[in-house]
Amino acid sequence: MKLHTTYMGLKLDSPILVSACTLSEQTDNIVQMEDNGAGAVVLFSLFEEQIRKEEASFSSVIRTTTNSFPEALDYFPDVDDYNIGTEDYLENIRRAKERVDIPIIASLNGITHEGWIDYSKLMEQAGADGIEVNIFFIPGDIAMSSSEVEHRYLNIIEAIKQTVKIPVAVKLNPYFSAMGNMAMRMKYAGADALVLFNRFYQPDFDINELVIKNDLHYSESSEIRLPLLWIALLYNKIKISLAATTGVQSAVEVVKYLLAGADVVMTASSLYKNGIPYLKTMNKELQDWMFMMGFENLDTFKGIMSQQNISDPTAYERANYIRILEGVK
Repeated sequence: MKLHTTYMGLKLDSPILVSACTLSEQTDNIVQMEDNGAGAVVLFSLFEEQIRKEEASFSSVIRTTTNSFPEALDYFPDVDDYNIGTEDYLENIRRAKERVDIPIIASLNGITHEGWIDYSKLMEQAGADGIEVNIFFIPGDIAMSSSEVEHRYLNIIEAIKQTVKIPVAVKLNPYFSAMGNMAMRMKYAGADALVLFNRFYQPDFDINELVIKNDLHYSESSEIRLPLLWIALLYNKIKISLAATTGVQSAVEVVKYLLAGADVVMTASSLYKNGIPYLKTMNKELQDWMFMMGFENLDTFKGIMSQQNISDPTAYERANYIRILEGVK
């Protein structure tokens, strides 16, 4: 069973990608990911805090957003608290490109566009095959309008696309009031792919110590439903690559996302839980399912469960909401 796919113009041998995570900080791990069948690797994120913290423009944004950043050790940790520096990040790209043949996709995580232009260019020069833009922005300023929030995303995409020639994916959140329209506008701004969806690592309270907890919980398979919905709704309506992330624990979730219309499926939590060799298991189980169902390649079933292709498109709309409630006894 052939697993070849294309993601934002990159030819891949498998639709299963490693999403941005600390496992890719070690080049030996990236080699192991390739050996076990990863179609590509999205490197761990380079945070804007590392490269723009001392600038006034960044400080201004800090004051208008909430204190909730993924993979951070504190609200606004010193640069020295990060596991890796900017130059080390670029060197990590170079080492990975020397040792593996699969695409290496760099990851930028931030909230303003000023600090991204130079570093996206440096990532391209270091050999990255693409860039994943992780715009982690929570508009904590209640005076900020939805239009301002949307333009922040679009301006970042346009700025990076004017800087680099390699493809750019946007990892976005699901909280836009008009998700489909925003996806279309991101494509027009130059995005080559959309990654659905970013998980916001929100704080919790310790009610005994009266402090904020910043602990991390791995995603669960039950979390696939929202990205599954939007991939199925967007498939073939916008000519853009679609990547699924969140909740991928086994080949079951991979199959579901592909049926909805995803070009690739990203996972990290399953590798933390089961080890990097679990990639081989997921690829094998995907091939076994394809053989059982009589599908010779991904194109024969990708998107067949999307809204465009199912016999009852209302299953993705309000009518299905009513059916679900009627089925509860």
